[in-house]
Amino acid sequence: MSDRPLPSSTPSARGVDARGVLAFLDAVDAAEHVEPHSLMILRHDRLVAAGWWAPYAPDRPHLLYSLSKSFTATAAAFAVAEGLIALDDPVISYFPEFAADVTDPRSRAMRVRHVASMASGHQAETLDRAAALDPDELVRGFLLLPPDRDPGTVFAYNQPATYTLAAIVQRVTGRPLTDWLRPRLLDPLGIGEVAWLDDRHGRELGYSGLHATTDAIARLGRLYLREGVWEGKRLLSREWVAEATRAHIATAGALGDTGRPDWDEGYGFQFWRSRHGYRGDGAYGQFCLVLPAQDAVIALTAATVAMQDLLDLVWRHLLPAFRPRPLTGREDADAALAGRLADLSLPLAPGAPAPPERAEQWSGARFAPYGGVCAGQPSLTGAAVTAGPHGWTLTLVEGDHRLGLRLDPGGRHVAEEPVPTAVSGGWTDADTLVVDVTFLETPHRLRVTCSLGGRTFTAHWATQPLHGGPLRAQRAPRRPR
Repeated sequence: MSDRPLPSSTPSARGVDARGVLAFLDAVDAAEHVEPHSLMILRHDRLVAAGWWAPYAPDRPHLLYSLSKSFTATAAAFAVAEGLIALDDPVISYFPEFAADVTDPRSRAMRVRHVASMASGHQAETLDRAAALDPDELVRGFLLLPPDRDPGTVFAYNQPATYTLAAIVQRVTGRPLTDWLRPRLLDPLGIGEVAWLDDRHGRELGYSGLHATTDAIARLGRLYLREGVWEGKRLLSREWVAEATRAHIATAGALGDTGRPDWDEGYGFQFWRSRHGYRGDGAYGQFCLVLPAQDAVIALTAATVAMQDLLDLVWRHLLPAFRPRPLTGREDADAALAGRLADLSLPLAPGAPAPPERAEQWSGARFAPYGGVCAGQPSLTGAAVTAGPHGWTLTLVEGDHRLGLRLDPGGRHVAEEPVPTAVSGGWTDADTLVVDVTFLETPHRLRVTCSLGGRTFTAHWATQPLHGGPLRAQRAPRRPR
């Protein structure tokens, strides 16, 4: 969280009907397939609403998934402004060591603006195919994969396109994206610590992997809403903001799914157009919604596969809450909203903090993955339950690593090491222990169920981590001190 808080206001003073925000909170809490994590609303440059569903908290970084792309585009903006990158340069010109291998004329015609706008000419995601062509250097694999069409003529949501843009920025600047952005974006906006996943070369991914607070999302949105000006100082050119947030390439029907109209409005430079305004977005409901017509920014984090449903709730409840002028006589609604936002919490997993019977059989019990493979988390090889002076502990085993999870009779137990987690749950009957493990720097929650009768356990993700890796990797990366 920033040590320079955003200026705040009551909702009504900025023309925001608190009753609409309350209706939105009711709706997301009731939505079966949406697990909300945080909400921040800015209107007329003031923070009018902010809340985190416990155990999530304001000062914790949250994995942003593809919302990372909008930060990558902003890093490219600074490189363009400083003359290090030109949008109409061929991509291959930044990787001369691959020039002899990349002979396809469409690959050689691909420009920086094409990878920035997901218009490389490929008609589908290339990540797996590019990695297969060159497992060690994704840029080379991407350039070796001939585009299906001329660059600039077709849209495909394509991770290696953004990875290549990020690689260009890191190559011409000689720095990781986070270091490049620190004096140009992060410090001027008052954004605190961020962390980005990198690859085996130490290259930050660009297309995903950024961990940042909801506050950072809101600040990025405010910078773009103000056309690149922050607190009276221009950081980005007005021309860049206009180019980044307009539709360069049509997306209607390009993703092959139906019922997601907010993905059919066109794509800019690592920003999506929406039915209302434009947005950066990431898997499972990480959103930076910029609404110029309402002079507003909405930052959201969540865990949901129903991302369109979450946007529909925003348009249904929050959009009408933005009124053209300050509201009078709404003090009670403002106070009710403030109280609600301060008391948000995700439901606890059900269960008693100790087994209702057969405690002596539970203590020290060991469990094997059901069927020999732990569905949803194949790397788990075992589990154990023990009783101690401070209560019960479930330990998950991954090869040589163990993750001890304490059960708290008071509800949730939060631990910081070896990975930030919040644990709830307990015994649903004498034979069954059910524990939810929330990985606090990600959108992800793991449900572990142990059965005493068969001495087996299962583990299922509510939303599947897209970067894989062991449980201890489900956190923001830490730099060596």
